[in-house]
Amino acid sequence: MVVGFRGDTPEGVEPSGAKANHGSYQLPEGGPSMQILQRTLGSLQQYLCDIKESSTADRYRPDRCPLCQARCCFLAHGFYYRTVVHVEFDGSIPVRRYLCRLCRRTVSRLPDFVLPYLRHSIVIISLFLASRLLAARSLREAAQAAFQPNMPYQRGQFWVRRFRQQAAGLCAVLVSLTAVVTATDFVTRALQMLQASGWIAAHRFLFGELRMHLLGWPRFLIPSGAPISFPSRAPSS
Repeated sequence: MVVGFRGDTPEGVEPSGAKANHGSYQLPEGGPSMQILQRTLGSLQQYLCDIKESSTADRYRPDRCPLCQARCCFLAHGFYYRTVVHVEFDGSIPVRRYLCRLCRRTVSRLPDFVLPYLRHSIVIISLFLASRLLAARSLREAAQAAFQPNMPYQRGQFWVRRFRQQAAGLCAVLVSLTAVVTATDFVTRALQMLQASGWIAAHRFLFGELRMHLLGWPRFLIPSGAPISFPSRAPSS
């Protein structure tokens, strides 16, 4: 059995198997893929134009499998599609996938403006949290500052709750990117350090180097970001 997604991710679930999955609360068949980040230098629209070019398959091919550590082992393995809410964008984007010839697991190159298992982009979430927690605006005002005027207040509360739980840990690890900020509480300190280092740069460091989720991994995932349960294998004869 594949472990299902439960109530810790009301925004929907990021698919990581071969099939597109828009908002499903269960992993696609075949189990999860390992996610690594793809550095994006332009806009989301530029990413959409660039990712479909055949030349990007080689350009973004990982040098080493993060699962079995084999070198030069990846075959281009198509795309999956996931939903993203960004400034003036709400739709599906392709995410490039690779298959390791040695361990037969897939690795997906997630664009670095996206947070695993959350639909809204880092830009949207950072604007909301800075407005709500640094500027002390109301949930409605913070949603408007994040270009989400019709966003349900429960979603904002969810982001705030997850960030508060993660703040102390963020303060500890972000010293690798920026100076420690003097503040009266961990939440304010973490937000100011993220503002100083840049949210996407911090996400690349946290996720790429530490496998640490910017808002903390949901309860159904272990700290490394892998599902608790994997598909069962038939016993070998």
